[in-house]
Amino acid sequence: MSEADAAGPELSALDRAVINAFQGGFPVVERPFEPAAAALRERGVDVSAAELLERVRELDEAGTLSRFGALVNAEEIGGTATLVAIHAPEDRFEEVAEAVNAHREVAHNYEREHPYLNMWFVVSVADEDRVEEVLAEIEEETGEKTYNMPKRREFRVEAKFLVDGPVSEGDVDLSYLGPDVSPTDRRTLTPDERDLVVEIQGGLPITETPYADVAAATDADTAWVVETIKRFEREGKVRRVGVVPNHYALGYTENGMTVWNVPDELVGAVGPAVASLPFVTHCYQRPRHGDVWPYNFFAMTHGRSVEESDRRIEQVRETMAEYWDVDEGDWDSLFSTRILKKTGIRLDERATANTE
Repeated sequence: MSEADAAGPELSALDRAVINAFQGGFPVVERPFEPAAAALRERGVDVSAAELLERVRELDEAGTLSRFGALVNAEEIGGTATLVAIHAPEDRFEEVAEAVNAHREVAHNYEREHPYLNMWFVVSVADEDRVEEVLAEIEEETGEKTYNMPKRREFRVEAKFLVDGPVSEGDVDLSYLGPDVSPTDRRTLTPDERDLVVEIQGGLPITETPYADVAAATDADTAWVVETIKRFEREGKVRRVGVVPNHYALGYTENGMTVWNVPDELVGAVGPAVASLPFVTHCYQRPRHGDVWPYNFFAMTHGRSVEESDRRIEQVRETMAEYWDVDEGDWDSLFSTRILKKTGIRLDERATANTE
């Protein structure tokens, strides 16, 4: 049995086909399950539209999927988010965590293995100036310094988690289906677009006509909803449409944040090379913080065992070594040991602040 087989052995062949095939590229048409099922049948998976719909719904209800729908790119909707680290003394760890988590602007918070910066959280705000205010409040409440690490350059954000089974390459892409729309260069949202973003941020209804249901919920026209979501895909406001697996449920329990002290002049070359590794889900350049934090490059990997994670991190190191001599002191790996908060990015305020 392979490691992928060991992840979620209770999954049927159809479950595995759904998870692999539709982590992106799901059709944006009025009845999307019909062409989606047809694409699976072309790959030897015998399933009807009704059966596919039912399996997606059951996987969602079982928690195997985090959700089904459009993955909204919060950065393109408005406002900003930043990654922050803090030292939480062992004897005050829970106290610091409680103070950090009490801020509604904190969307995610993880305990990570590091001798000093052992708590990492994301601050999401509608107004960029609010970041410094939140961090000042946290410093006053905890007595600890915060280390703000905003994204300087993004090289990859594509968290796909595949399992053994049909469509093992995860290469079904039906995003070409749907209306022929043209992207715009408009950065702000209209009131109707804001309402649409707020409605779909938590997922689409798992029904025969999800886009029509969204239209009914927002008092909009179905054709407009389909066209707007398709245009948002082209503009980058929606990263992709499909199923979003719960990677923990699939056995991807090893969440490794590898950090690297890449020579500044090489970041532009190293970034795309590391981002091309299929198991790297997030890849960014971020600022250093002196001797406390000498790293300027982040690459997130996920594995289904310690051994798999170690192999993947070694592949990242080998890729880095093609560009410069990587010493042991040039990198580190911070595994998450506990989820302290995970509410997701609240887009309501960010979208409203960016509405015309």
